[in-house]
Amino acid sequence: MNYRHGFHAGNHGDCLKHALLIALLSALARKDAPFAVIDLHAGRGTYDLEASEARRTGEWKAGIGRLLEDTPAPLLPFVTLVRGLGLYPGSPAIARAMLRAGDRLFANEKHPEEAAALAEWARGEGRVSVRQGDAYALKGLVPPPGSRRGLVLFDPPYEAEDEWQKLIAGLRAAHKAAPTLMLAAWYPVKHLAPVRAFRDAVAEAGLPRRVDAALYLRPPLDPERLNGSGVMVINAPYRFEEEARPILDALQHRLADPGAGTVHLEAKP
Repeated sequence: MNYRHGFHAGNHGDCLKHALLIALLSALARKDAPFAVIDLHAGRGTYDLEASEARRTGEWKAGIGRLLEDTPAPLLPFVTLVRGLGLYPGSPAIARAMLRAGDRLFANEKHPEEAAALAEWARGEGRVSVRQGDAYALKGLVPPPGSRRGLVLFDPPYEAEDEWQKLIAGLRAAHKAAPTLMLAAWYPVKHLAPVRAFRDAVAEAGLPRRVDAALYLRPPLDPERLNGSGVMVINAPYRFEEEARPILDALQHRLADPGAGTVHLEAKP
């Protein structure tokens, strides 16, 4: 597994994932009881958009780069946090920024060098624990020690041929182990066949209170091109789809191909 997110940090998929992540964490923070965030594919914490990886692809320019100026109101919480943290934040940096005194972050990363960078990023932060290992080895992470409230984030690189199947199994296992936790899974959209199969499998698994939010930059017809992405949420907060709608619409307006972008938003009990 050689995936390095530094090549893709700040792209349209990150913007969707992180704007919705902030909304989910804000929902958890509405109650006083502590919560835990379990980030199973955490990466290195933060990313320098001037580093060679980001400069080589330039993907961030068509993502966060388009949102930094004249930010639409629904995206202000996301863009404000990005500006405040300096380097582009990965999901663990966003989670850490939103933790309160009694909350915890458990961050897992499989790639040895990325995990080492993540551990260095988290050094000295008592609310953050870092583990190197298989993201789908949930024992010890799900349920999180000492908390029945929280969010489990799945964000695999989709390099393995069986990644979709492993993700479905992981979602089922996480819900069985901790049925009160929210689960969120980011997924790529190239063409719709694998996405439809994923959505059908989630429905067949009987996972409750689902909100599926996706942004298509263009018609999802080319299996060789990343045409969009989505986030599937299980145990979604009450009326989360109403919070997701303006976020999706603002991202479509700023990031999608002119006249070609669409959004998908579906909520199921």
